Amino acid sequence: MVTGFSRKLLRSIHLYLSLGFGLLLVLSGLTGTALVWVEELDVALNPALLRVAGRTEPLAPPGMIAERVLARLSADPLYGRPSQLGLPHVADGVVVASYRQPKGERGALAMPVTRQVMVDPVTLAVLGERNDGEFGLTRPLLMSTLFHVHRYLFAGDVGKLVMGLAGLALFLIGAIGIALWWPKATWRALVKSFTVGGHWKSLKFHFSLHRSAGMISAPVLLMLGFSGMYFNLPEWIRPAVASVATVTPTEKLRNAHVRGPRGEPIMVSEAVEVAQAVNPAGRITRVALPTDKKTPYEIRMRQPGEVRQGAGSTRITVDAYTGALLRVRNPLTAPAGDTFLNWQFPLHTGEAFGLAGRIAIAIAGLLPLGFMVTGLVLWLGRRRVRAAANARRSAAGIAPPPLRRRNGEAA
Repeated sequence: MVTGFSRKLLRSIHLYLSLGFGLLLVLSGLTGTALVWVEELDVALNPALLRVAGRTEPLAPPGMIAERVLARLSADPLYGRPSQLGLPHVADGVVVASYRQPKGERGALAMPVTRQVMVDPVTLAVLGERNDGEFGLTRPLLMSTLFHVHRYLFAGDVGKLVMGLAGLALFLIGAIGIALWWPKATWRALVKSFTVGGHWKSLKFHFSLHRSAGMISAPVLLMLGFSGMYFNLPEWIRPAVASVATVTPTEKLRNAHVRGPRGEPIMVSEAVEVAQAVNPAGRITRVALPTDKKTPYEIRMRQPGEVRQGAGSTRITVDAYTGALLRVRNPLTAPAGDTFLNWQFPLHTGEAFGLAGRIAIAIAGLLPLGFMVTGLVLWLGRRRVRAAANARRSAAGIAPPPLRRRNGEAA
């Protein structure tokens, strides 16, 4: 239980962090509520771009799909060789071919833009394209725009840093809130700490609502703050986690100096077969293609039993010339530190606990707005009460109360 001067200090830190980062946290929360349903909303907004209507028959093996789509695009001067292929996971899904745009001399505020071309995996028809990372409120760009506002504020590396600090602020606000809430060790005090009372216009009501709702939601807000900080500032979080648990290094791997017998890269279908052999039951979701002679294939897979949905967390690196397996990052057998970090995304999106978890995170996204409203009402209300009390004292000719002193110093 926090008392005295330390309570006042914590309350001040809680207040100024909330005032300083409040609008960012509200924006992050509201966009996050929509992003919980990002795939469903994106498909609903762009059915002709992201689905092949009426298709129900099973698709070809992923290696075959990747090979055919790569050949189709590489032969067309309008597109050329992509840097990554996102493979469909439903019968009516499409292949998303990504083209990373050159960085050039872009500044710290510039957003990286990736050209996305959608291809029918059966007919190989190009269904359309869009630029991920380009601001826009049109149907093709809306969900991408919300994501880049949520994570980057559409301000490149600067925005990424700011939103990472906002995650840290949310974590500290939640932790300090718990310390301020912590009641006396009595049943009556515990019940009171969760009770909302008073007229809805009164400061008592807003205080009790702010306190009770804050404590109930604190575990979720702490998690969202920490995971948000990890996504944007991994160079801060990974060493901290590695100091208490094993975290696998993430250095980039290179192809062997000795080229394959043909002296040229293996086909994408061969690389996919190597990855599929790691776990035949796994679903290949993405293939990052070599962009130069040093870069290997990076293949993403979702294995049965993974906590992460969608693309999964299994990453497999295959030498682009020899076909050798260079590295497997398997979340099902990962060390403790990796497992902890692998859980951050599915916790952040709520998918770790299915539909109920996603609903909970969607609701949590609305909480910063509610806390900002009740917090501002309390802050402004208390300022008005103090101002009115000082005015009454001044009118009555009464001197203001002396500063409280602790150990001979002003508190």
